[in-house]
Amino acid sequence: MAFPPQYEPLSTVDKDEEGEQYIHNRIPSRKKRLILYIVTIAVLMYASFSAARLARSRGFWITCYGPQRNQSTLSTLTSHYSLPSGDKIPSVALGVWQSGKGEVGNAVKTALKAGYRHIDGAWIYKNEAEVGKALKESVVPREELWLTSKLWNNFHAPEDIEPVLDQSLSMLGTDYLDLYLIHWPIAFKKKGNNILDEDLTEDPYPTWKKLEELVDKGKIRNIGISNFNIRRIQNLTANPLKHQPAVNQVELNFWNPQPELLKWSKENDLLLEAYSPLGSNKQVSETLAVPEVKHIACKLGITPAQVIISWHVQRGTIALPKSVTPSRIVENYKIFEMPQEDFEKLEKAATAHPPQRVVNPSKGWGLSFDVFDGQ
Repeated sequence: MAFPPQYEPLSTVDKDEEGEQYIHNRIPSRKKRLILYIVTIAVLMYASFSAARLARSRGFWITCYGPQRNQSTLSTLTSHYSLPSGDKIPSVALGVWQSGKGEVGNAVKTALKAGYRHIDGAWIYKNEAEVGKALKESVVPREELWLTSKLWNNFHAPEDIEPVLDQSLSMLGTDYLDLYLIHWPIAFKKKGNNILDEDLTEDPYPTWKKLEELVDKGKIRNIGISNFNIRRIQNLTANPLKHQPAVNQVELNFWNPQPELLKWSKENDLLLEAYSPLGSNKQVSETLAVPEVKHIACKLGITPAQVIISWHVQRGTIALPKSVTPSRIVENYKIFEMPQEDFEKLEKAATAHPPQRVVNPSKGWGLSFDVFDGQ
């Protein structure tokens, strides 16, 4: 029986007679196998290294010691908070700030499939049309969704508010918003490049009264504020308000935990929403590598990101994590209640360092003052 050369049976001739010739004939194929083996090992090592590097960037590269709990044994945190209107707002939302064109629609679809019902957007993000298209293509009924948008600085004059609100409604494909926020406590003239409207900046009451009218008109269910410090909140609420601010959305994370604002807000029945909950820009990887975060993640058998988002909700705030990566979107939605000792340990670590605010456009807008002065 004839065999192809590579499948020929081993010779039964005495090694001393033909062994050298046999070995000589087999050297090329052995070299090929050796080279193939080396290349395969190199590829596997590179893939493993790349995966490890990616894992480290997300804070997953953790060596855990000691007993670990299973996720199934953990209690879940509240899924909703009650607002002054009686409406219930979901405690975790998909934030779409800085989500690029062509990415945000898929992010919204992924989020809805994962169970999210709260989408936090804004007119200035310039992606509401894509968000609206994704919402239209989803099978989630409108009444199950919570849609938030925000009033940009150039439109604080009462006569400008409804037209820009209508733009957002049209792009999102809905006839009402669940929540509409004053995006910043800074008013600009409608025309021009960041020309400060001093009157509406110092006294936002005319803006607020128009928003109240739009609540009564049915175009908005709840109104709130964003990036307001305590002084600015008090300045607004000193007026006779028909509708109280439902929330105050601020930069809130491990590096900028704002304990004073959180305490004051709880005492005054004002719910805080946390944007950039994992940190801003490069802070994200630093947050996920914090020793206390990694320790709790190990102990509870959850990821560092889930530890941080759970911490926000356990503090009594709404978390607005942003991502366009499907696996991270799903991961960020799963929150768990930490044992009180772990929560307190993380809270202590977060408040032990000077605050590191990242989002402060004061200089970029050419303001002669800091937006957050007097906080």
